Order: sequence, then structure tokens, then C-alpha cells
Amino acid sequence: MEAIRPVPRTLLRDRAYAAIRDAIVAGEIEPGAVVRDAELAERLGLSRGPVREAFSRLVDEGLLESKPQSYTRVTPLVASDVRDAAAVVGAMHELVTRVAVSRLGAADIEAMSAANQRFSVAVGAGDVDGALRADDALHEVLVRVSGNRAAAATVARYTPLIRRLERQRFGEGGSCRSAGLHERLIEACATGDVAEAVRVTAEIWRGLAELAD
Repeated sequence: MEAIRPVPRTLLRDRAYAAIRDAIVAGEIEPGAVVRDAELAERLGLSRGPVREAFSRLVDEGLLESKPQSYTRVTPLVASDVRDAAAVVGAMHELVTRVAVSRLGAADIEAMSAANQRFSVAVGAGDVDGALRADDALHEVLVRVSGNRAAAATVARYTPLIRRLERQRFGEGGSCRSAGLHERLIEACATGDVAEAVRVTAEIWRGLAELAD
């Protein structure tokens, strides 16, 4: 029985955080909805402590807002917040792209190509969640290969604000032109063209900032 140990509290907190964040991004918990720690703790099968810790993190990241002794609720979709987040995330992606291109191997290029293929199929099928997962997987290759932890943490923190709006727009029948841009990015990475890869990356994230308008 030595292999069975208590689950660290930090893991419970992280489980609660990921579940609540994903529900907000997916629109399952809508903007303006009041969230209660007791209710969500019961639904997640957790105690209230990890859920409260998750709430605190989500408030810090802009997905929840809280008034002490009054309420905690999902923040509304605010265009300026999304533009600000896209500018920051875009800058981080440009940074990691500049570093990662020369370090990419054949397996990394293949992973990006496979992710873009999944992205195209998902967009064509109207699978919003699948498209966003594939998009994340493609860009994550560059983040991982760059080895920049600070950039990775910043991207992880602010991307959900952008994804929430993307998911809403795609769900409303909005179009997506990123598949072609992804192809250009992958080609630049495959040929080692750092300048072009950075230019395409900037174009991708500039388009996401414009989505807020």
C-alpha cells in the first residue's frame, strides 16, 4: 500500500482551476453568471478549499470578478481586455518563434503539420473545441521548443481570455482564415526562415486582436 499516497492539495486546486476555466471558456458558465464554491465543489467532487483557491486564480486572470461578502461571477466579454490579452500573447509567440525556428526538428514540423490538418478538419466540421485544441497544439510546439518558461506561463495565463471570444464567434458562424496562415508559418519554420515565421506569427495574433472588434 506504500504506492497509495494522499493527493497533494495543489493537484486538487489545479483540477478545480482547469475544470472551471474550461467551462467558462466553453460558455457552459456564461458571462455574468454567479458561481458558488459549495455548488461547484459538489459538482467536481471536491471540498470547497481547492475551489476557492481556483476562484482566486481565475479572478487574477480576469475570468472571474469578486466582491467580498457579496458575489463571485464570470466577467463579461470586454473587447479592450481581449485586445490587450491578444497583444501580450502575440508578443510572447513572436518571441518564442524567433528562438524556436532554428531548433525545430523534423518531428516538430510534422507535429505542427498534423495539428494544422486537425485544425482544418475541425473548422470544416464546425467543431469549435477541436479547432481550438488543434490550434493550441500547433503553437505549443514553438513554445515548448523555445524553452522559455516565462513566455509559456504568460501564454497559458492570457490565452483563455482570447479563446472565450473565439469560441463565441465561431459558434455564431464566424469564419476562420488561420489554416492558410498556419501553412505559411509551418513552411517558414521548415525552411528555417526566422523573419518570415515571425511575420506570419504577428499576422495570426493581430487577426485575433481584430476579432474583438
